[in-house]
Amino acid sequence: MSTQTGDESAPGTLTAPPEPPVPGELPEGRFADRELSWLQFNERVLELAEDDGLPLLERVRFLAIFASNMDEFFMVRVAGLKRRIATGMAVAAASGRLPRQVLEMISIKAHELSARHAEVFARQVQPALAAEGITLVHFDQLHESEKERLHKFFRKMIFPVLTPLAVDPAHPFPYISGLSLNLAVIVRNPTTGKEHFARVKVPPLLPRFIAVDARGRPHRPEDAPDDDGFRSFVPLEDVISSFLYYLFPGMDVVEHHVFRVTRNEDLEVEEDDAENILKALEKELLRRRFGPAVRLELAGGFTPRLREMLIRELGIAEVDVYELPSPLDLTGLNLVADLERPELHYSQHVASTARGLAEVESAKPVDMFDAIRARDILLHHPYDSFSTSVQQFLSQAAADPYVLAIKQTLYRTSGDSPIVDALIDAAEAGKQVLAIVEIKARFDEEANISWARKLERAGVHVVYGIVGLKTHCKLSLVVRQEQDGLRRYCHVGTGNYNPKTARQYEDIGLLTCASDVGQDLTRLFNQLSGYAPRSKFHRLLVAPRSVRSGLLERIEREIAAAQAGRPAWVKMKVNSVVDEEIIDAFYRASMAGVPVDLVVRGISGVKAGVPGLSENIRVRSVLGRFLEHSRIYAFANEDDPEVFIGSADLMHRNLDRRVEVLVRVTDSGQVEELVNLIDLSMADTTSSWHLDTEVGGEPVWQRHYLDEDGGRLLDLHDHLMSTRRRRSTDR
Repeated sequence: MSTQTGDESAPGTLTAPPEPPVPGELPEGRFADRELSWLQFNERVLELAEDDGLPLLERVRFLAIFASNMDEFFMVRVAGLKRRIATGMAVAAASGRLPRQVLEMISIKAHELSARHAEVFARQVQPALAAEGITLVHFDQLHESEKERLHKFFRKMIFPVLTPLAVDPAHPFPYISGLSLNLAVIVRNPTTGKEHFARVKVPPLLPRFIAVDARGRPHRPEDAPDDDGFRSFVPLEDVISSFLYYLFPGMDVVEHHVFRVTRNEDLEVEEDDAENILKALEKELLRRRFGPAVRLELAGGFTPRLREMLIRELGIAEVDVYELPSPLDLTGLNLVADLERPELHYSQHVASTARGLAEVESAKPVDMFDAIRARDILLHHPYDSFSTSVQQFLSQAAADPYVLAIKQTLYRTSGDSPIVDALIDAAEAGKQVLAIVEIKARFDEEANISWARKLERAGVHVVYGIVGLKTHCKLSLVVRQEQDGLRRYCHVGTGNYNPKTARQYEDIGLLTCASDVGQDLTRLFNQLSGYAPRSKFHRLLVAPRSVRSGLLERIEREIAAAQAGRPAWVKMKVNSVVDEEIIDAFYRASMAGVPVDLVVRGISGVKAGVPGLSENIRVRSVLGRFLEHSRIYAFANEDDPEVFIGSADLMHRNLDRRVEVLVRVTDSGQVEELVNLIDLSMADTTSSWHLDTEVGGEPVWQRHYLDEDGGRLLDLHDHLMSTRRRRSTDR
């Protein structure tokens, strides 16, 4: 079936998605709540931290990831709900609940998970670390020699940075920056007996945990090797608390406690009224620093009057207060997780060069253009090396004298990215270079602005996409002069052009010089950089115009096939699925007897296994060593499977408010490989979480990782790594 889209009689612009059809007769309450589903996702991350079958320092990492995820959840999702309530936009969610109801349910679940997170660290992980000679201790638990060392460190490296801020008639309550650790201090004047409040900010640029030499500590294993892997760590705020008398000489320190504030840090850029998106975003970034507080974390032990004062001054509700044991902010555990203790980590993974790029391993890089001309190359990161594929493709394009132009989308990348360097090299070599930079990528805005300007200074044509839409697609187009004319080489991927995250994110990409893909990308880049409202595409589905309609058309085709007694199925792998129209199509397919298999890493608005609605829908979630990030859309197509890969998730923002691209994979072997990947993820023999629906109608995730004999089920990531190693060895 052709994927050509567009209508000569319609404007066909990216900014005008078609009107959705009226949904069929389906029951109320058929959608799961988005925010609660996200909390269930983070609960799955927490379950990995609880798993004593995983390497210890990886469990520490999952604790840090959980904490970081919760921070972002409050900064964006909870903040968004509060804003809707405050502005009177309290429209019911797809689940039928009003924002206020959702907030109440979030509060209950978030408090439960936060307490569980702290308990996992204190009761499970921290003792296990101590057994391995890695301890987190309080200052007063250290040996005198260690205390003296930290005393000197404090005076030299910490004290000069600290700024105590008093609160009295001449000093108003200070601004508390989001996610900062703070000490609330009560001091007393010994002469007058009067007490005063002061706030001390824990410097965010200093290490969260201070490492001290653990040699000679009584709990250190006697047979432990003498290396830097055996450490004691003291929380930075604990060190500061121990020397508060330096900050308040002549005063008595009565009490001190640690607290942390989370603020609304979502951005609202009014692009339609902005003369320059870049300047508008810079202005909004300044405003974001002063967003309202949405969560207050208190270390245990706060006195009632101090607690009440913070709540009052921060303007926060009681339900948004989280009292937790010390230490707060366990995102800092990444420092511990980074310790060089190989036996406490996953075994080392070395990515291999993708099949088709190095049939015989060689120190000399393959000629990327020869390899791509030979056949389409399917990449699966991090099992296939990013550096010897995508990075090498762009580096060779920058250096190749026959390459005339490079066009590239950039959503998130590292500051020292070789991708950015390659584009700069190409521009300086006189090639036409276009970079579509999405400066509105959440929490990467400042970094993106910085290297966008770096590109501009080098002569790269930098465009900030289309007003009102984020450019989220992952595309590269290289135009090369060859003997038989111009040839276009393309990369379409599911992940960002970021060499660092490519080592941890599971993503898929396609390298091709197929003329239809080259033509499609040329037209799309012209839309992104100029004006091309009537563009049509052959092998691409492009949001916001045709991804939704293209997927719905194919689901309906499977429904018709099933009703006619022909083979039919739908198999998808995504990060999130919350779009009601797509979910309703899944329900109609299930009711028509079409098996629907969904691999969903994060949020799922689908309720699986509901009688009369979704008996034929199965939903699985795979979490583990790598972050599952690829998107695959597969359809039976009457035993001639049709498969797409791309950047789009099944969310309103992806389908309606972003430029997204799905490309059809046409090589039969690659189609089979992608379908098999979904099947393996869905298999009962693979470790995963299964989505079920309780009698009360609420979705619940159950972890399946042990077989009937108590053995562990197949770990998908381990299996794929070993498969790649065998393939590399067989070359």
